[in-house]
Amino acid sequence: MEENLYEKIGGEDAISKVVDYFYNELVLEDETVKHFFDEIDMEKQRRHQAKFISFALGGPNQYTGQSMAKAHEGMDLQPTHFDAIVKHLHTALAHFEVSEADIDQALSRVASLRDDILYK
Repeated sequence: MEENLYEKIGGEDAISKVVDYFYNELVLEDETVKHFFDEIDMEKQRRHQAKFISFALGGPNQYTGQSMAKAHEGMDLQPTHFDAIVKHLHTALAHFEVSEADIDQALSRVASLRDDILYK
């Protein structure tokens, strides 16, 4: 049986490392998007994001958060913000030596959420 992307990347531990790097080294250093996290409990955000990414990559469904549209309501996210986050996720996955083919697969799943996230 073929491994799903979640298993291929390394499961929960690997996803947690990717999420930490994603926020600490990339998102929270980017003037384009870091202000969206000024009033956010980042430990809670990291846990929430790790569960969401794990589920999106075929891992266990531990995501119990709001819909993407509801979670981003009132944020006035624009394409430039979405694109920055996608770029940072690409960089974080590449940093942990995830193959380009697997990164492309992961980012296509993220891209499918674009309309639910933007302009809310």
